Amino acid sequence: MPINITMPALSPTMEEGNLAKWLVKEGDKVSPGDVIAEIETDKATMEVEAVDEGTVAKLVVPAGTEGVKVNAVIAVLAGEGEDASAAAKADGGAVPKAEAPKAEAPKAEAPKEAPKPAATAAPAPAKAEPAPVANGHAGGERVFASPLARRIAKDAGVDVGALTGSGPHGRVVKADVEAAISSGGAKAPAAAKAPGAPPAAPAPAPKPMSDDQVLKLFAEGSYELVPHDNMRKTIARRLVEAKSTIPHFYLTLDCELDALLALRTQLNAAAPMKKTEKGEVPAYKLSVNDMVIKAMAMALMAVPDANASWTDNAMVKHKHADVGVAVSIPGGLITPIIRRADEKTLSTISNEMKDLASRARSRKLKPEEYQGGTTAVSNLGMFGVKDFAAVINPPHATILAVGAGEERAVVKKGEIKIATVMSVTLSTDHRAVDGALGAELLGAFKRIIENPMGMLV
Repeated sequence: MPINITMPALSPTMEEGNLAKWLVKEGDKVSPGDVIAEIETDKATMEVEAVDEGTVAKLVVPAGTEGVKVNAVIAVLAGEGEDASAAAKADGGAVPKAEAPKAEAPKAEAPKEAPKPAATAAPAPAKAEPAPVANGHAGGERVFASPLARRIAKDAGVDVGALTGSGPHGRVVKADVEAAISSGGAKAPAAAKAPGAPPAAPAPAPKPMSDDQVLKLFAEGSYELVPHDNMRKTIARRLVEAKSTIPHFYLTLDCELDALLALRTQLNAAAPMKKTEKGEVPAYKLSVNDMVIKAMAMALMAVPDANASWTDNAMVKHKHADVGVAVSIPGGLITPIIRRADEKTLSTISNEMKDLASRARSRKLKPEEYQGGTTAVSNLGMFGVKDFAAVINPPHATILAVGAGEERAVVKKGEIKIATVMSVTLSTDHRAVDGALGAELLGAFKRIIENPMGMLV
């Protein structure tokens, strides 16, 4: 019996992937564990292994195909003793069926015509002249009007309930009252709402501009279209989700780096040498970012209530600090995670971060290396950015945005001194971390950064 090979779900959130390359061809024999294809997800390129033994009867999805849905048939195996060509034919009718919904999709547009008869459902008013359009609040309901508009209307004997507001959400403003006074019809009593009449439908929410509407704003030939890949689509979707569902607030502090820079220089100078293919090299080379990661992990352990994630039913309190680090890669970014950063030495964090960043740029990370985590660090200091606010990456409740370290004038004991200062901004999910708790976390980070010897004990 033919065996279908389907697009695997390489991560819990994966919905589709690109079939980058086939490593087998029709007629090849495969065994369980053999690598048969490379699949590109939104974050990485993963190898797919065969689960069953058999002969490749048919490659259903060609190499290079984008947007292949999870569980869609991508190849067919013929079992032992089974004719491969017969297996391919036997499956020939199954694959088109999976595509059938696409062909039928246009028919789903037909119901759009259905609402037309509904236009006759509401009976036309018997009176020739329509009743004045009230502020949507006749019959004792609240009238939305600015205090100034109410005072002017009261002095002029105008019923604000009979006016149509031009302000936000139909609010009656000064200009509406003045226009009614000048028209001479402002003193007419407000029209009563018919008993049982349905409330006015709220205005529909504005929709984003369509692709065609956007392109019409630019002269033809003045641009080129670059289709979104899966990574960019996923980043866009998650950013919209984060800003739509997480109530962000932001806290900023300045941290003096002189002690940290001095310690970093000492530690790098003391690094032992190790032999590699390129000769002897230092066993580690610490960066400021490595020390920021360690300090953030230690701060979370010092303020454990901030080491949390929000869910609708419970607060998830984490026992360790798993720090994600934003890494820029072609076409987007990815956040590999330093697990249990609170327990690791600076040299371990440094070497692990270099390895993760290298594999991230070649899209070779495993899902477990970039999914989860309890917080994140985003550092744009190397680009000269002084300060910025980062977007929280769910399910985290915090993310630390790190700016450049620069020499600034600071006042110490009444005297102006020069110090190397770095601005950091903590973005916080207000559902999980309140203002005072966020301030406590950021204060703990500042103390550790400015007294870096604590990272060594």
